[in-house]
This record gives sequence, structure tokens and C-alpha cells, in this order.
Amino acid sequence: MEDVKSIYNVGKELGRGQFGVTSLCTQKATGQKLACKTISKRKLSTKEDVEDVRREVQIMYHLAGQPGVVELKGAYEDKHAVHLVMELCAGGELFDRIIAKGHYTERAAAALVRTIMGIIHTCHTMGVIHRDLKPENFLLLSKEENAPLKATDFGLSVFFKEGEVFRDIVGSAYYIAPEVLKRNYGPQADIWSVGVMLYILLCGVPPFWAQSEHGIFNSILRGQVDFNSDPWPRISGGAKDLVRKMLTSDPRRRISAHDVLSKRVIISEFSAMLCICNSASCIHTHMFAIFLFLCCSDHPWIKEDGEAPDTLIDNAVLGRLKQFTAMNQFKKAALRVIAGCLSEEEIRGLKEMFKSMDSDNSGTITVDELRKGLAKKGTKLSEAEVQQLMEAADADGNGMIDYDEFITATMHMNRMDREEHLYTAFQYFDKDNSGYITIEELEQALKEKGLMDGRDIKDIISEVDADHDGRINYTEFVAMMRKGAPEAANPKKRRDVML
Repeated sequence: MEDVKSIYNVGKELGRGQFGVTSLCTQKATGQKLACKTISKRKLSTKEDVEDVRREVQIMYHLAGQPGVVELKGAYEDKHAVHLVMELCAGGELFDRIIAKGHYTERAAAALVRTIMGIIHTCHTMGVIHRDLKPENFLLLSKEENAPLKATDFGLSVFFKEGEVFRDIVGSAYYIAPEVLKRNYGPQADIWSVGVMLYILLCGVPPFWAQSEHGIFNSILRGQVDFNSDPWPRISGGAKDLVRKMLTSDPRRRISAHDVLSKRVIISEFSAMLCICNSASCIHTHMFAIFLFLCCSDHPWIKEDGEAPDTLIDNAVLGRLKQFTAMNQFKKAALRVIAGCLSEEEIRGLKEMFKSMDSDNSGTITVDELRKGLAKKGTKLSEAEVQQLMEAADADGNGMIDYDEFITATMHMNRMDREEHLYTAFQYFDKDNSGYITIEELEQALKEKGLMDGRDIKDIISEVDADHDGRINYTEFVAMMRKGAPEAANPKKRRDVML
């Protein structure tokens, strides 16, 4: 396979995640600026990890040419890594653009969601569920005012067929649909995620909020959405109606992408698809979908020249959105540090631990095997504690822990609950080892991670700074990390869910 460095000059780092690093790269022949996502093979510790990367490449090639999707230019592999070269989205994240602008209206929010729903409609029509829709995964192609919006990060995406049901729990806590938590979902889970984004756009905070991930999930399952608190009394009825329809707990009753969009938008999408794909089977599929558009009942708030008012959203909402986004970036940076704390040896050790407990080699651990396995390792727990541990790890509630449940649960405990990992993350920010994270240190660390330009640092400090001394001590840092604040260290891993 061709070496990526024979075609591109790989330059400065743009961002870093659990599995890889995204860098600026330049095509030698043309000088075109692109982004190169380098995924270390050392990090792909399971067959599932390898399959995720392979599927991500397949899906991005499948969606190539669609205007709302970051285009994959090429995939390369060498001895140490896989390299995905794709469009460079130099305009940054969607919410950052809104915050930088300093104001927006309901009509602008409607236009944004119309664009996002158009992208999702395209994906669903082409047989793809994204499964990790959130503001960070929508990027602007350039810094120009009317730059195109692009969906990115298809690492959790899957191909689907009509009626197919998925069971694995994936995604980012605030945006996960209730049916995903129940392990019985399809493409409508993406609509829920966009509904959460719309709610945040209109009021500045997520609809389902708690002090822990467990609490967030319980809130999602209850499905009670607050439309009474400020600023909702001043938000139009049409906006609230669309949010309600997108955040309907029953996916069968939830509004679909083609019900949200106007016929004109859908015809435009399919015309673009037909220009790209002209095979007989592809055209047949798309023409059938165009036929289905006759059933559309485009929502009056979201359509062009619809009923969304052109009045400014309250500045307090923008302030909350700014704070929410800023906190997301802080915790994202901290979790990236923590994500690197678990070595290959530790992961290998967890695999061996599972094998040693699975005495009958069935691929699952019963409560009896768990009890005996813990006893062999010298861990003394009461019967109630063993049962509690079993229930915590047994995500699907079948009374047994399978390999994925065991690894995700123990990796989660290793990363987030081990004091040394939290302390390592704290030390990363505390550059001078003073025992405090200052405004200057936080700004420097976030810039190093390519996450922030420093404008929101004071907001972050004030949110975490419980004793109001203008800096963050270790206790305050740990409290922030263990709250239900946004997480993003490793979106590719299946989730450890304790309901």
C-alpha cells in the first residue's frame, strides 16, 4: 500500500483523541491543505477496534461526494498506523462559531437544524446511522460567513437495513436516545440527538442534566423535558413543538428526518445523489425515496421562510452555551490525558483476568464465577457487594457479564476512578506544580490540545472554583471530573452503563 508520506507532507497537530492524532497535511503535487487522521495500530487492541476503523473507512467512502459530509480523500496503512486523509474543516466547531458571532436568532437556529437534518436525512437514505451526533461533530469548512457545515467522525457509524435493530450502547452521554440505553434502536436515535442539540441551541443547556453519567441516563429514560424555565416562555410555540416531536421517547412516534424537511430540500438532496451515483440499483433506490417524499409534512418552524421568528435569542442563553462549550473543552482535554494512562499491559491484564474468571470458557462470567474469581485474587467482598458489582457491570441485565461488558466496565473504573489517573491529568494542567490550576495554565494546556483560543477561560475557572479564590485546586478538579459534565475522551468505546 502506498505510503502516505510519499504523497503528503504531514505538518502540525490539529487535535488528539484516544486512538489517534489529526494533523494538517499538504498534498505535494497540488499544495492542497487537508487533514490527516493517524490511528496507531498499537491502540487497536481488540478485533472490535480494528473493525470500527475498517467500517469508518467504508462508510466515508460510501458517503463520498455528499455536500454535508467531510470527504475522505484516501486511506493509507503502514507498519505502525492507519492514515485517513480528508477534507480540512478550517472553520472549527459549530457552537464555537455561534459563540464567536455573539448573537443569533430562532430563524438562524432553524436554518442550522434544517441543514443538520438534511445531512442526517442523506445518511439515513444511504443506509447509514451516525450514532454519535453532537455539536463537536459538526465542523465548518472555512472561516467564511456562509461556510458549508460538515458532519464528521463516523467512527461509531454503522450501515443498516430497514427494520434492523442494534444493541450496543454507543455515543456521548447527553445525546444518547432512550432506546439506545434499552439496547433496541435504529436510525431514529440520530433524530433524538439532533433534538438535544436544538434544545441546547435554544436555551444553552442540555435537556437531561445530572451530576453523574448514571444520573444523565436515568433522566433520559424518564424523558421529562423542561419547557417552563427561562428562556422557554419567550421561545416560539413552533420551536417547542419541534423539540417535543424530536425528543419523543418512543422512536416509533418520534418525528423523522423526512417529516422535518421540506419537499424542496429533499428533492435537492436526491438530485445531488443522482449526480454522484448513476448505477441502476442506486438510481432505483433514490427514485423510490423521492416517491416517498410525497408523504412529507415539512415542519412549519424549520422550513425556509417559515414561522421561526427573526428575534434575537436572549444573551443569557448565549452565555450558558458559552459556558457549556467551554466546560466541554476542559473536560475533553483532561480526559485525553487520562485516556493515555491505561497501558497495553493493563489492557492485556484485564483480558487475562476475564479468562481466569470464565472457568467454563463460555465467554461470559456468572455471579458465582465472579465471586470465586475475586476470592482467588484476594478480594474480600460481601455477598451484597458482589451482587452490586455484578449488576453494575451487567449492562444488558441478563445476569451474566460478557467480555465487552467486563472490559468496558473495568477500563472505565481504571481510567476514571483511579486516583493516580486523575492526579496525572491535574498535573498536566498544573504546569508549575503549585497545587493549583491558574487561568494562564489552563489557557496554555487547552491551546496545546488545540481545543480553545482562551476567550472562555475565566468562565471555566469560575464554574469549577468552589472556594472562589480564582484558581482550581485538586479537590475542585476531581469534583468537576466526577460530575456529569461532557465527556469525550474515547467516543469509540462501547459504554459502561449502570442503570
